[in-house]
Amino acid sequence: MIIRLLLFLMSVLFCTASISQTTPLQLAEAYKGDIAISEYLVSEKLDGIRARWTGMQLITRNGNPIYPPPWFIRNWPTEPMDGELWSKRGSFEEIASTVLSHHPDERWQTIKMMVFDLPITGLPFEERVKRIQTLIAKTNNPGLMMIKQFTLDSLSALEDALDDITQQGGEGLMLHHRRAHYQQGRNPGLLKAKRYQDDEARVLAHLPGKGKFSGMMGSLLVKSRQGQQFKIGSGFSLANRQSPPPVGSWVTYKYYGLTQRGIPRFASFLHIRPEEDNPVKHSPPD
Repeated sequence: MIIRLLLFLMSVLFCTASISQTTPLQLAEAYKGDIAISEYLVSEKLDGIRARWTGMQLITRNGNPIYPPPWFIRNWPTEPMDGELWSKRGSFEEIASTVLSHHPDERWQTIKMMVFDLPITGLPFEERVKRIQTLIAKTNNPGLMMIKQFTLDSLSALEDALDDITQQGGEGLMLHHRRAHYQQGRNPGLLKAKRYQDDEARVLAHLPGKGKFSGMMGSLLVKSRQGQQFKIGSGFSLANRQSPPPVGSWVTYKYYGLTQRGIPRFASFLHIRPEEDNPVKHSPPD
């Protein structure tokens, strides 16, 4: 009996690993204007933890297991789904702390799995949306929801919607072409529209503060994924300055274009990127 149980558990682990390694992960390209917006379905870009439901378990973008309470995934479909574990705007660190813990607690009551796509179907996106609606209706679990998709009739309406989302503390909008198929890597049929750009950088050093920040961290010396070193000196809370991101960790920052030397303009700290959810391949600090 014990041997059979071990063999069963090994088969489950093998299947899960196989799914997380072979199921494609789709990524968006940046919106640059001049599109036929009526051909797209639009949704808010949520700043949470991207997750995949394999049909058996939740995993991060890197394939690491997520440990939700059993009630959270009760009656979920056996069909894989892509989504964002999310609660509300401006709560990334709280969301990450909740969903990346190996010991789920009552904080999961605030979390929703906001489904935005199905990764292994050959249907165009507008048909996948209908399939998502059907799956969620059958599941009848309040923790599983579909992110709202809507339409816009002009690029000026898109600009207005983007301004409105940004002013409310949202990150931006996702534009998904109705006829686009799910594909691995960057998909030109999936666009992200934001008022700023963001990226990850590795912390190289803590630089001392001056004046009111004397005795605390004043700025971070970081290295971008492209190999550029620069400083991030804004966007930090007092708690961040008193207990800054560790050297060697990765942080997410926002910026507004690049200088001629390729340095991010007006780089500002957003949050620490949790190791389990970091899309960047790790390397030791210089």
